[in-house]
Amino acid sequence: MDGYDFPKVTELAIPFFVAAILLELWLVRSGRARGAFETRDTFTSLMMGTGNVVAGILLGFVAYWALSWVWQFRLFDLGLHWWVFVVAFLLDDLRYYWYHRIAHRCRWVWAEHVNHHSSQHYNLSTALRQSWTGTFTGMFVLQAPIVLLGVHPAVIAFVFGFNLVWQFWIHTETIGKMWGWFEAIFNTPSHHRVHHATNPRYLDANYAGTLIIWDRMFGTFVEELEEERPRYGIVKNLGTFNPFKVAFHEWIGMFKDAAAPGLTLRQRLGYLFMPPGWSHDGSRETSQSLKADFVRRNPAEAGKPGLPTADGAGLASTK
Repeated sequence: MDGYDFPKVTELAIPFFVAAILLELWLVRSGRARGAFETRDTFTSLMMGTGNVVAGILLGFVAYWALSWVWQFRLFDLGLHWWVFVVAFLLDDLRYYWYHRIAHRCRWVWAEHVNHHSSQHYNLSTALRQSWTGTFTGMFVLQAPIVLLGVHPAVIAFVFGFNLVWQFWIHTETIGKMWGWFEAIFNTPSHHRVHHATNPRYLDANYAGTLIIWDRMFGTFVEELEEERPRYGIVKNLGTFNPFKVAFHEWIGMFKDAAAPGLTLRQRLGYLFMPPGWSHDGSRETSQSLKADFVRRNPAEAGKPGLPTADGAGLASTK
């Protein structure tokens, strides 16, 4: 469509990605900065990133076609004024927050997102460990309201590229906490380390893309503590560097659970759409039960950010 041909921001940023990874690797290996690299893990992350690009080439048209179809029902046509790009970025960043939150609370979406959390290391290469199957979750429907408000799908795709570039550099341990005002507004390495951690207090927190204000507004913000360094990975780590297993293991496990004999329809749907770790007989642990168990073992921590109160009546959050 005339006027809606924009540069692909993430492709233009590839030289920056490569240079930044090499710089971080040198800083870590030379002992000049905190962090860790493992050759096989890094290679797996790079392969996952490559697969994500291939999946985008093969399937990226699905979301764009669907949103372009929605475009005909728009309430307004906001055009291409400079402020439209700002509004589009803010709305899509809010949309990303909710997508990300759903991805951690619904197994159907977690099945594609879990691979990003599967590394037990946290460095810039981890940012490239992206899904091959995001299209299949159908979560692009969350962008439909933005289209209906009059933002063209091409504009949304363009501004989201900047969001992805921002999320690249926050995957590092070489940068500690930053200026107070910056940490209050933006997603930073410190905030995102919390998001990737498996420590009970850090589970299901800091879903932001670029602006951490969404987590502060919706009660999901947890600050990184100096006395409790994050432990990375997933609750049950994979123990493999095979990118195909990383990409598909949760889909396979999910459908296997849902197809088990003797289950009711409601239980089968539970294995598809309830939070990760849910089981029909309560034999597995969810993030909420892990938090509750932690509080039972450490009652002095009850009610602190990211943890339930002693009676299990919800989670506290810093704002």
